[in-house]
Amino acid sequence: MPFQQVPSLKQPPRFGEGKQYWINTFGCQMNEHDSEVMAALVENLGYRPASDPQEAELVIINTCAVRKKPEDKVASMLGKLGALKQEKDDLIIAVGGCMTQQEDLAAYIKNRFRQVDLVFGTHALPRLPELLDRARREKNTIVDIEEDYSGREGLPAHRASIFHAWLPVIYGCNNFCAYCVVPYVRGRERSRNFEEIVSEASGLAQKGYREITLLGQNVNSYGHDLPGKPKFASLLAELDRIEGLSRIRFMTSHPKDLSAELIDTVARGKKICEHFHLPAQSGSNRILDKMNRRYTREQYLDLARQINEAIPGVSITSDIIVGFPGETEEDFAATLDLLEQVRFDSAFAFIYSPRRGTKAEKYTDRSTYEEKEKRLQALNKIQQRISLEENERLVGSALELLVEGPSKSNPELQTGRARNNKLVHFPGPANLTGRLIQVRITEARTWNLFGEREGEPY
Repeated sequence: MPFQQVPSLKQPPRFGEGKQYWINTFGCQMNEHDSEVMAALVENLGYRPASDPQEAELVIINTCAVRKKPEDKVASMLGKLGALKQEKDDLIIAVGGCMTQQEDLAAYIKNRFRQVDLVFGTHALPRLPELLDRARREKNTIVDIEEDYSGREGLPAHRASIFHAWLPVIYGCNNFCAYCVVPYVRGRERSRNFEEIVSEASGLAQKGYREITLLGQNVNSYGHDLPGKPKFASLLAELDRIEGLSRIRFMTSHPKDLSAELIDTVARGKKICEHFHLPAQSGSNRILDKMNRRYTREQYLDLARQINEAIPGVSITSDIIVGFPGETEEDFAATLDLLEQVRFDSAFAFIYSPRRGTKAEKYTDRSTYEEKEKRLQALNKIQQRISLEENERLVGSALELLVEGPSKSNPELQTGRARNNKLVHFPGPANLTGRLIQVRITEARTWNLFGEREGEPY
């Protein structure tokens, strides 16, 4: 049977009738999907979406804990919401997500921001309706950061897109990279049932979704905790057979678990997109070891070689941490060399941010912030050159795009995404959203491409 998006828990009264909600999301794609679930849950209570927090009777902030900057933004936002709370006595303010799953930060928000009515962690999502019901009736701040993994399957989702859907396949993480707080806030790895994923994907295709993105902190480790230990490659191959789907994406891949079988599955797949997001984090073996990444630069380079040889036109993107504790100029030079050798289509680079409770928090760090900033600027300059050069190679070629809608910078143009994840802007009517179209590339820029459409949409 198709996946049924029906809440698994008994719902409280529809106390949101005639009221509006507003959700602000920080962080990764998994957080984006969690916000879609939150939206559906509160809509089941009668709430309807608001265009801004001033219109809302319920404000939910879905937080991120990967770096300090999002945490600072949350604090700033809560300060502003405090003034709004004074104007609207019936306003409910809820803060959830990865930041609040940490006990000390949950306590900080409760004690520092008295205007907050509810603090809930990543595992409390199935209990959100009941928690909101309590928050509107009780005067004290409600806190739920219990590590209860039950009840997640079968929750509804209010999809932000009419043609693309996030589809989690595995929750949590077992890797414990020295810099990363995710295993502590998302819990240990928990793979979803193989048949339930296939059923949900089939249901999405029947509803008209053209593209799905499979989500997990490490999709490559999917299935190791299930009976029979199904592999991620097998799941991809099964999803590739679903009628109605046009594209299948996945993220994120951990290099230590990327198999030749998975590369071959992507190469053979008709709907599996030619794009790997493969975070390298560093090009130095010494730093990779300190990070507990469990692969070497040589192994990473070999994976990139295998991918490029097996899949014509493939795009490889990455994440890079600059200024990890103990990083020397020699270590940083090795990272720059990795960029030159792999030639990432794009790389998201950021300065290391200490995270509470992680191993790296205790590492000695002698580099100044100014030194780290200079390294980040140097890395970004090199990556921007490589990104532009890789885009220029596509000028004159024809790419199949899935149209996402009007360009954010120029509404007279439409924006589409190629199978290799390249963004392309082109002139066209506004009724192309969610449709496939061929576009001939005429101009390359660092972060996107421009083109002219050929033929009719399909």
